[in-house]
Amino acid sequence: MIDFFTLFYHNSNVILNIVLISAFILNLIFAFTIIFMERRSAGSIWAWLLILVLIPILGFIVYLLFGRQIQRKHIFKIDESDKIGIEMIVNEQLEALKNDDFSKGNHQIVKFKDMVQMLLYNNAAFLTTDNEVTIYTDGRQKFDALLNDIIQAKDYIHIQYYIFRNDNLGKSILTALEQKLTEGVEVKMLYDDMGSRTLSLKDFKSFRKNGGQVEAFFPSKLPLINLRMNNRNHRKIVIIDGQIGYVGGFNVGDEYLGLKKKFGYWRDTHLRIVGDAVNALQLRFMLDWNSQSTRDNLQYEDRYFPDVNSGGTIGVQIASSGPDEAWEQIKYGYLKMIASAKESIYIQSPYFIPDQAFLDAVKIAALGGVNVNIMIPNKPDHPFVYWATYNNVASLLEAGVNIYHYDNGFLHSKCIVIDDEIASVGTANMDHRSFTLNFEINAFIYDIQVAHQLRAAFENDLHVSYRLTQELYDQRSLWIKFKEGIARLLSPIL
Repeated sequence: MIDFFTLFYHNSNVILNIVLISAFILNLIFAFTIIFMERRSAGSIWAWLLILVLIPILGFIVYLLFGRQIQRKHIFKIDESDKIGIEMIVNEQLEALKNDDFSKGNHQIVKFKDMVQMLLYNNAAFLTTDNEVTIYTDGRQKFDALLNDIIQAKDYIHIQYYIFRNDNLGKSILTALEQKLTEGVEVKMLYDDMGSRTLSLKDFKSFRKNGGQVEAFFPSKLPLINLRMNNRNHRKIVIIDGQIGYVGGFNVGDEYLGLKKKFGYWRDTHLRIVGDAVNALQLRFMLDWNSQSTRDNLQYEDRYFPDVNSGGTIGVQIASSGPDEAWEQIKYGYLKMIASAKESIYIQSPYFIPDQAFLDAVKIAALGGVNVNIMIPNKPDHPFVYWATYNNVASLLEAGVNIYHYDNGFLHSKCIVIDDEIASVGTANMDHRSFTLNFEINAFIYDIQVAHQLRAAFENDLHVSYRLTQELYDQRSLWIKFKEGIARLLSPIL
């Protein structure tokens, strides 16, 4: 007679073997997919293979949440008639570049016409030369200005944020938007479902009742779980009446006013633009909105693209990038700026985990005598990301790069200034996630005054920062070295 426990033990072993064999087969399938089917860097491939091999079952779950990539197809579509209009503008500007007939007296545009051409060619980021730009580095000032512009709106408000919280700041903005709805102003809002995961359509009951329209970008199909952890819409855009546009690093939440003890003062950089660059922001919003909305697609109307008589003279290109594109446009813009530097480079980024090409470009500039300055936060909001950032900036010390830790709260600014002549401000960090995984948007600005203001803001931050030296870095503990080592292994997928 067969012993029951022996039979149970035997069956358990059979089941375990089946599970292990299945896990092994799934490992091979995922490995095959990563290596041959998806377009990834070698570093990213090895990092995912390491995870799948070391933690085969949990690794599957991690890969499903964080590893899947969007198919490289255009999810943002332009009507053929509108596309022809944009192509006409781009072709006219490319032709003007050849004939040196495009600057309207802006010396920076003439000097950096190769960069203007690169963004035009890769991203259809048409050049505008009649803009006024206001810089905000403080959340209260930025949102005071935004609320005032919302109150003054006459026709429409299009608003898009990666994070929109239903806290005091969020409620104050929603209240202002609802008031404009009662006045007959069109209001459309787009938020990222992952970034704003504490938000739900229930929070917009009054807003929608008054005629407001709201959509979530790549919404979750399961309660509380979004299987598309990557490919998030990290853009922050506001367009008011086609006259005023906002773009930069601030999201909507009380922490961006410095009201969260965890972060303290929130240091960021945001732009308020008046001029034809607002048309580029409007086009970007329309594409993002139409990619998610099936009920009310935005169509081209003259009122969405009015003539703006700003009287400004600042040159601006609005460039966007995302995983649906073949080119890493914003990264290319950053690299082009760094390669053009002759005197100075100032960089602020909360996350500094670029690829080797980016690190080499910074080293080459520093070794060639350019005064390179990089500022990162002195506190982590994502531990692995922080230690990878710390390790990367430290690797630049021997090349003579000046590294600073911002020590007055949290630094979230995404800004680069070259030779006090050109600058870029937007949503893209200097990391793999911003360059290849997320949907981002940046303003590339050709203007000495704006560049000086951004550099002055950096230098003002030096008063509340400390410099990381090689001696200080060498004194780090074994625990920090361990955390850096783990973060370095994972950095291709952070």
